[in-house]
Amino acid sequence: MIGEKRTHHRLMNQINVVPYIDVMLVLLVIFMVTAPLVNPGQVELPSIGKASAPPVQPLEVSIRSDKSLWLRDRALGAQEQRVSRNDLVKALRAKQAAKPDQAVVIAADKDVRYEAVLEVMDLLQQNQVQKVGLLARARGN
Repeated sequence: MIGEKRTHHRLMNQINVVPYIDVMLVLLVIFMVTAPLVNPGQVELPSIGKASAPPVQPLEVSIRSDKSLWLRDRALGAQEQRVSRNDLVKALRAKQAAKPDQAVVIAADKDVRYEAVLEVMDLLQQNQVQKVGLLARARGN
């Protein structure tokens, strides 16, 4: 034990920041070289003359609990009119001849069986009505 010399290791409580500075300088050089090569995207703002037309209001086909069909044109704000299946097809064809993007929504009373809704959807599909949707109302209404 006489020949042994004790060496005490001191704790190092400092951070060597030189490697971090090297990494930051490399990143800075990369950024400076690539920044002029990137083309900024150009945004084409719409002019006043290019305003799009407002969307066409859908036609509403209502199915009541007695399986009667009612048609309402929301664009005109008209009242519902009771129609037969043939009158419904004629009215929809006339509307789609004037406006090919005319949409149709189907609304049904809660007491209507699902088969009745499917029959109307099938009728519309057979007569090439493209845009058909289902109208749902909130529970409070």
